[in-house]
Amino acid sequence: MKTLLQNTLDDFESFIALNAPKIESFHPYYESALWEMVLGGGKRFRPQLLMTIVLAYAPHKIQCAFLPALAIEVLHTYSLIHDDLPSMDNASLRRGLKTLHTKYDEAGAILIGDALNTYAFYLLSQAKLKPKTKIKLVKILSKNGGIYGMVLGQALDCYFEEKKLPLSSLKTIHINKTAKLISASLQMGGAIANVDKKTLKTLKKLGILLGLFFQIRDDIIDSTQSEKEALKTTNNDTNKNSYVNLLGLEGARYELEKLKTKIDSKIKKLNTNSQEILNIILKKYLKEV
Repeated sequence: MKTLLQNTLDDFESFIALNAPKIESFHPYYESALWEMVLGGGKRFRPQLLMTIVLAYAPHKIQCAFLPALAIEVLHTYSLIHDDLPSMDNASLRRGLKTLHTKYDEAGAILIGDALNTYAFYLLSQAKLKPKTKIKLVKILSKNGGIYGMVLGQALDCYFEEKKLPLSSLKTIHINKTAKLISASLQMGGAIANVDKKTLKTLKKLGILLGLFFQIRDDIIDSTQSEKEALKTTNNDTNKNSYVNLLGLEGARYELEKLKTKIDSKIKKLNTNSQEILNIILKKYLKEV
């Protein structure tokens, strides 16, 4: 299973490069910059989760899952480009590269983010799947990545900067800002594999737990690692609501350990193949930070 997973991930990485949009334009950098941050790498965590469920429940459909997996990676990348803008986090480094607004200009970065947002749904429309399945994928991604999920979380996060919130409100921000798109990845994999309703419900809940885990982990990384280690701008959450700011470093680590236990419990409700692949993918992230 480990070899199958690695081969799939390698194939997917090649697929990303081959599917860069081709644009005829006299703009000096638009076409190359459009795919620059997508090619920049990153963890590819969300597409990995989607493909994990397809490999575990319907491996014969894995090639059909590549476009939806790319769609969620493209939408995630747009969110990072906008998150780094001067009006939000004002970050200069992302995925080990200069952020687009610092390398080019702010207007270009905004428009490239906008373009990737919409391109994600174009990619879904091109997937070799039944129309009913594609509609499900559009619904899952648009709901969790838009006004009912990630965008809501970002709006709350930005508005309440420098205003201390209770833990319950912080959890709401993180569920929307980070967890729902991760949950969407698992749900989309479930939709492609046509899993039963009980499994889909488990995937949805697992995704929320994983999202909270990764947001708290990210809060810890922001306060403890250098830019070189994290491959992005760090020490950037000083004025924000974060688990580290609210609970202290040890308190945040304690919350992380509690989530590990809950994640493990949810994974055990999935089939054997899912458990094996997820444990391979998650191993390096579950180490203490």
